[in-house]
Amino acid sequence: MAATRERVKYAAGTARPYVERALTDEEFRQNLRDAFAAARAIYRELGGYGGISSVATRVAGDEEIHANLRRAIGELRQAADRIQEREQPKSHALRNIALLATGVAIGIFFNPFTGRSTRSWVKGKVTHSNGSVAPGSTNGSNGLT
Repeated sequence: MAATRERVKYAAGTARPYVERALTDEEFRQNLRDAFAAARAIYRELGGYGGISSVATRVAGDEEIHANLRRAIGELRQAADRIQEREQPKSHALRNIALLATGVAIGIFFNPFTGRSTRSWVKGKVTHSNGSVAPGSTNGSNGLT
């Protein structure tokens, strides 16, 4: 009896933050309302059909029911993420752009045909020297500069 009481206390303590968030989070409640509205629309669509096979046939072929199911599932997922305080996946677009730009720069600077002249030209632009060489021309040096 004491073990059961402890399990109930533990379950109540674990559920408490979720219940508090559910009571105070307006976006969570709105997600639940929207999911319920989508489910109600599905129920109205299927209300007049008698047997299971006719309902299944209707569900399998009706795009409006599919759209409402997708909407209800999406809203429930958002509500679950809100109640569990999950963050949305972070975008790695900036990282991917930086990696791409680095790869292109490495390809340009270490290209066996134009790399030497490109490095010389960039070096001239960075150091503001007057004797810079335009990319594509040769400067007569044999090593990396």
